[in-house]
Amino acid sequence: MGKSPMSDETAEPSPAPMPNPSGTLIYDGDCGFCTSTAMWAKNRLSDDYRVVAWQALNIELFGLTEADVTRSAWWVEPDGCLHQEHHCIAKALRAMHGPWPLLASMLTLAPISPLARYTYRLIARNRHRMPRFGRPKTCQR
Repeated sequence: MGKSPMSDETAEPSPAPMPNPSGTLIYDGDCGFCTSTAMWAKNRLSDDYRVVAWQALNIELFGLTEADVTRSAWWVEPDGCLHQEHHCIAKALRAMHGPWPLLASMLTLAPISPLARYTYRLIARNRHRMPRFGRPKTCQR
């Protein structure tokens, strides 16, 4: 009989497996604008989805760096596929009920997608200038 993986005293414990939700929205929890927007999304997503600040995660498990998560929100598919910027927003909207999936489809259409990307980046670069609704109100970016 061979050794079980747990009987090897030199083996390091593997990280606890994360639940496999239908999708995960990762946002910057230090930014009031980002937090408010993420909570808006959370209120419209079913419990099959997670909405979590990157500060509460080991982002390396997702293959992300601090530079990645401070620059953009991220949508993580159950298979680990990552979507950022306006594609992340489209994935979150597509998972909601009501008119939101239609808006999601529009964001990724060829003629609109470049404008959506530009708008996302413009907002992300200037989010510290946005009204500080919601908490926390400490966005320094």
